[in-house]
Amino acid sequence: MHETSATPSPGAPGAHRFPGLGRRGFLAAGGAAGLGALAGCAGTPPDAPGKGDGAPRRGGRLRAAFAGGGAGETLDPHLANLFADVARAKALYDKLADYGPDLSARPRLAASWEPDAGLTRWQVTLREAVFHDGRPVTAQDVLHSYRRITDPEKAFRARASLEPLDLRASRALGPRTLEFVLKRPTAEFPNVLAAFGAYIVPEGAADFDRAPVGSGPFRFVSFAPGRSTVLARNDAYWDGAPHLDELEFVVANEESARVGALLGGQVEYAHELNPATARAHEGRGRIVIVRLRNSAMQSFVMKTDRPPFDDPRVRQAFFLIADREELVNGALSGAGEIGNDLFGKGYEYYASGLPQRQQDIGRARALLKEAGAEGLRVTLDTSPVAAGFTEAATVFRDQAAKAGVTVTVRTGSKDSYWKDILDSGTLASYRSGAMPIESHISQRLLTDSTTNATRWRHKDFDALYRQAQSTRDPGERAAVYTRMQRRLHAEGGFLVWGFADWIIGCARNVRGVDAEAPANSLDWARFDRVWLA
Repeated sequence: MHETSATPSPGAPGAHRFPGLGRRGFLAAGGAAGLGALAGCAGTPPDAPGKGDGAPRRGGRLRAAFAGGGAGETLDPHLANLFADVARAKALYDKLADYGPDLSARPRLAASWEPDAGLTRWQVTLREAVFHDGRPVTAQDVLHSYRRITDPEKAFRARASLEPLDLRASRALGPRTLEFVLKRPTAEFPNVLAAFGAYIVPEGAADFDRAPVGSGPFRFVSFAPGRSTVLARNDAYWDGAPHLDELEFVVANEESARVGALLGGQVEYAHELNPATARAHEGRGRIVIVRLRNSAMQSFVMKTDRPPFDDPRVRQAFFLIADREELVNGALSGAGEIGNDLFGKGYEYYASGLPQRQQDIGRARALLKEAGAEGLRVTLDTSPVAAGFTEAATVFRDQAAKAGVTVTVRTGSKDSYWKDILDSGTLASYRSGAMPIESHISQRLLTDSTTNATRWRHKDFDALYRQAQSTRDPGERAAVYTRMQRRLHAEGGFLVWGFADWIIGCARNVRGVDAEAPANSLDWARFDRVWLA
């Protein structure tokens, strides 16, 4: 393990203050003295931090606990995969665009974008922004960043998302103006700019762990992989200087460690709590629970290319077997809302007008009989790899029995589960974080999609996606997406039974945490708008 450090600002903490704070260290500090100090914070906490608390205050240090990646962690934003990586990258760097609460693209370093008539060339104008070393953010920096991400010798996360770009033909038209040339018409090109991991770094940037330079709201102070990252306010940030003087990311891999640190006053923000923890602490005055709605799709995938789910009548029967309310209550402890067999509830283009599907055991039995699948036996693959997976599998097993279907639950390894379910089996537990509906379709539901877990492969469906991407008018494009979703609702392979809350815990003096932002969106884990009361 190594520690790197820049010259800290006056009073900035060194990363050595949290040497090896694991589960034992955090929980040891969570006793009565810590709880008493926390409960003594002034004021009654609102339902969500930052609501109705007056003008923000400047100053102070916020410590945020995230699960980490051990000694192999890096501050290279193009390698960000874990939630901790993304939160650090968001604090240090910026993208040309990012996702709003409805997962539509919002301008960030890009002040504007404008397509040509054919949607194959987009002109992007950058806003005036500077890197932490004082250099302006230029069009050349953007091209350098995107070419680095798409290097075929590397495995950067955003590489696939930038695939529509022809970066050899794309060019700088001036210091802050670019022309992006695309391989095909792409109406949702702003989603490319907002892609996860598509951060802008200075041309020539190399030493990301010892001297990272971005244009984000916080600048680098120190980094101890697997332990702590300390950042300081960037007063020259284009979107306004943060309220906090300092921000520290503390690694705590176990949820119990994050909760113990929060209760003990060692951190002010704890990421990713489970529903049982939230229920135990919500409304009791010690900490504030923030629920980020519609953050994770919860579903079962039915492999549409193999028996029994190659028959759409069997898929329709399984849609009707599910009691979604019971699944949300049983698997998520009620921390979510029911789904309707479509991804992206509440997001841009979501087909909210389709009727909510209800359990109908009689109709399910009739469909199975019609398909010659009476007495059907299937194996449901699941794993404790994600919250609620094994619980949902058990609940659905019991629901299926009412329709004469025998479901055998097979629990797999956490380490290999995600790879296994893409390659084998017929029915499996599945979840997805927030992303635009267009991205969900392009990555998971086209014939050549690389993560097509349901094996949904239909050339006419692919053609509708191309039609949507070549349709300039947003209303007409939305109508095409609705047609696609209507078909998925009728016979697709995703049985989407719910949408889980993403749960955050905060100290009572934390304000400005946005409760309207799903995980993966711009305002999730965004600390430049947070302050300490």
